[in-house]
This record gives sequence, C-alpha cells and structure tokens, in this order.
Amino acid sequence: MQLKISHTTSYHYDRPVSYGLQQLRLRPKSRPGQQVLSWDIGIDGGKHEVSYEDEHANTVDLISFDAGESDFVIRCEGEVEVEDHHGIVGQQTGFVPLWLFQRSTDLTRAGPLSRALIRELDRELPDLELLHALSAHVIDQVPYSTDQEASDLTSEQALEAGHAVCQDHAHIFLTAARLMGFPARYVSGYLMMNDRIEQTASHAWAEAHVAQLGWVGFDVSNCIAPDARYVRVATGLDYRQAAPVSGMRFGQGHETLNVSLQVQQQ
Repeated sequence: MQLKISHTTSYHYDRPVSYGLQQLRLRPKSRPGQQVLSWDIGIDGGKHEVSYEDEHANTVDLISFDAGESDFVIRCEGEVEVEDHHGIVGQQTGFVPLWLFQRSTDLTRAGPLSRALIRELDRELPDLELLHALSAHVIDQVPYSTDQEASDLTSEQALEAGHAVCQDHAHIFLTAARLMGFPARYVSGYLMMNDRIEQTASHAWAEAHVAQLGWVGFDVSNCIAPDARYVRVATGLDYRQAAPVSGMRFGQGHETLNVSLQVQQQ
C-alpha cells in the first residue's frame, strides 16, 4: 500500500523566543516491508543544524529557532510504500543489544498494578499467544479515551487512571512484557485511519521480541497487529526516546501548539 503523509506542527509564542533547539524524529527509514519513496522536511522560523542517527538508528534532525521569532513551523511530506507482514518486523539489527530492551525507564517502571496485570494471564501460553493476550488484556482493563489530558503519565499512573491514549497503552504493554522477560520497545509513527484523512496527532504502539520471529508489533489501542496502514518512524525504550519532536527553548512567552496531519492511500 502506498501512503501519502502530510504533517505540520506549528508553534506560536506570545513573546519572541530568544533561543530554541528541537530534536525531530520525523523521518521514516526504508527497511524490509517499508520503502520510503520520498520525504521532505521544511522549517519556517528556524534552520536545520545537523542530521545524525541515535543509538536506536532513528534519524534525528537538529533544528534551531531564529532569535526573536514568535512562530515556528515544521512541515513534513512524503510517500511511503508499506507491505503487510502481520506485525512482524524481524530480528534485531544494529549495535544495541537485546538485553537493553528489558530495562525499565521512568515511564515504564513496574509497580503493583503492572504486576497484578500479568498475574491474570496464562503464562503457559506460547510466547506469541501470550503477548497477544497481554495486548487484549491491557485494552480491556484500560479502555482508550481521549479524555486523558496528561501527556507524561507513567504506566502505573495510566493503569490507576483506568483509561488511556495510545502512548499510555504502549507504556503499559512495555512494562508488562518486560516483567515477563520479553525485550520490548516503543514505536512512534503514522497510521492511516479507515474513517478519516485528517488527524490531530501521530500514532504510537509497541513491539516485543519473540524467539524465531524477532520484533513483532502490537497496537493495543486498536486491538490489532500493525499492517500496511502503519508507517514506522522511530523506536526507543519509551516515548521520550522516540518522541517526534522534543527540545528546549529560552523565553517567558506562552506556547500554543497546533498539529495538522493527513495520512491517505495514494
């Protein structure tokens, strides 16, 4: 399936910004099952400083703000050809060892609610079935809801809240999978929705490493394995390592953020 993506992130400040620096993980890469046909990133109100690969082989673009600007816009546009591999991404490559993906982070640290979650699973199931059962159990216990306003909940806090967005679902899955001994990682990317073109945010899901298969994706929020509608962009131990945009700025002005996203079949 060939997907066309247009993604614009706009920042407005009610006072000019004296300095700002942003890390962009917005550039998908070609890999088995995913071929990037074209991809461009444009910046208004700033300039591109350098591009590099981080420890997870994500392409990172470092962007600086122009001093004295009040508006900063990031525009991404491109086309990606995606095949349906039933969520299977393949074996781990690169320099990061698999054991690293069993390490907890501040957002995925296990607590009593995470441990209670996995106690309700049949641990005698084959690995792949167990992980699918975990995904179904998470969405059953913590339904999807856009009423969740906090953007930095830990997996324990999301379990306590009892409702979540895709970022929280991924963190809960990662925490539980690692508790059961699976290497697991966070994925940020794009999803073509069946009922709309216009979206207000990119998507997130999780991957766990299964013997013989390698990395396998689990979209807890949609109760499916990622298919040809999904474009993988960045991975990490949690959201903070795979965030589409992160950074810092100097200035006292109030920030207004607006995101416009279109994902459609070409």
